[in-house]
Amino acid sequence: MEENLANRSRAELETALQDSSRVLQAMLATQLRSFDDHFQHLLNDSERTLQATFPGAFGELYTQNARAFRDLYSELRLYYRGANLHLEETLAEFWARLLERLFKQLHPQLLLPDDYLDCLGKQAEALRPFGEAPRELRLRATRAFVAARSFVQGLGVASDVVRKVAQVPLGPECSRAVMKLVYCAHCLGVPGARPCPDYCRNVLKGCLANQADLDAEWRNLLDSMVLITDKFWGTSGVESVIGSVHTWLAEAINALQDNRDTLTAKVIQGCGNPKVNPQGPGPEEKRRRGKLAPRERPPSGTLEKLVSEAKAQLRDVQDFWISLPGTLCSEKMALSTASDDRCWNGMARGRYLPEVMGDGLANQINNPEVEVDITKPDMTIRQQIMQLKIMTNRLRSAYNGNDVDFQDASDDGSGSGSGDGCLDDLCGRKVSRKSSSSRTPLTHALPGLSEQEGQKTSAASCPQPPTFLLPLLLFLALTVARPRWR
Repeated sequence: MEENLANRSRAELETALQDSSRVLQAMLATQLRSFDDHFQHLLNDSERTLQATFPGAFGELYTQNARAFRDLYSELRLYYRGANLHLEETLAEFWARLLERLFKQLHPQLLLPDDYLDCLGKQAEALRPFGEAPRELRLRATRAFVAARSFVQGLGVASDVVRKVAQVPLGPECSRAVMKLVYCAHCLGVPGARPCPDYCRNVLKGCLANQADLDAEWRNLLDSMVLITDKFWGTSGVESVIGSVHTWLAEAINALQDNRDTLTAKVIQGCGNPKVNPQGPGPEEKRRRGKLAPRERPPSGTLEKLVSEAKAQLRDVQDFWISLPGTLCSEKMALSTASDDRCWNGMARGRYLPEVMGDGLANQINNPEVEVDITKPDMTIRQQIMQLKIMTNRLRSAYNGNDVDFQDASDDGSGSGSGDGCLDDLCGRKVSRKSSSSRTPLTHALPGLSEQEGQKTSAASCPQPPTFLLPLLLFLALTVARPRWR
């Protein structure tokens, strides 16, 4: 019976934990979709504007190079989604390819072999054929895109940490303590006595000690995410840059046409006089100049509303991990509302005298309700703490405008060598050993004990009922005892 009640108690508490975690995951997932949709919408609008206006504005200078522009937008999307691309190099390669193509189109009367174009490319930085547009786009796009994608990935990492921590099984000591909290009042014939609030908090602070250790890095991550939203505004912000990529492209093409003669003279001076193409047409006297559309903003207030809601919700869940024991006790347990001397204190109906323990593993050394080995932290949770640290560092780098390596921070076992004091293979063995033991069929009195230990400690698990109550215990355990988790 004790084994059955302990297993039931553990399952009820794990279900309550997962329910609380699902609410938080749903909020983070909703935020991620909203921001992702908005950022992608900005970039898609820019490409649609380019496709609609550039054919009329630039004619063949655009239509013959349309694929190069499509490829640029594709690579910008990949970068935003976290692909292993270096944005500055991606933009530099785009401008180099575009220069070769447009220079040939602007000089159809000349023969321009590959070696001549290579010479042109080597001089491009000094010649600045596209004016200031490439430099401006590089500086602003790097900051804007890295801010957008780090924020979105931060939401994803936070959600993934919550999901993985919710799957961590509770230990046998926790199962015994929760069974005593929920069911042992029945053993003494006082089924109407509800648990004392402080008694419940001590039990769950012991059960969730490892989860509470997420608190510091969880707060650091959420603070960093709130901080980086400052980079969404201004001339180099997400709002101004991502939706206006096409305007820098238009400025660049116009600058190339305006400086055509000067550029050609400097290229000839540096690379030599190219041969004339006898079959080529003469140079066009006049090229169309594209009208610069004003840098467009999305519908007013869209991003402002998203950021305002996100800041409020992220601040609301900052204390999620350390508030879990109190939240579960107050929302899921039928706690006593009577005077202190009438609640179930773990031994009888009466006042609960021990003080409430602090948060986290180190503060459970003297927990009177749950025996917690503070020298053996849960390695799965330690790995998730490391993931929070990694993501926080990326957000801080992004805040400073630095391009960072965005390999997936949610991969299991990542973060080796980051200071957690545990080699990956060792941590892996510990986790797998723990996982396998937690699924071992239990054949003794209480989970996690040998048969002999179960016989010795089962008497201490609950206060012993008088002999005449043993039939009542069996009846209650099988038919009357109800879980306290709502």
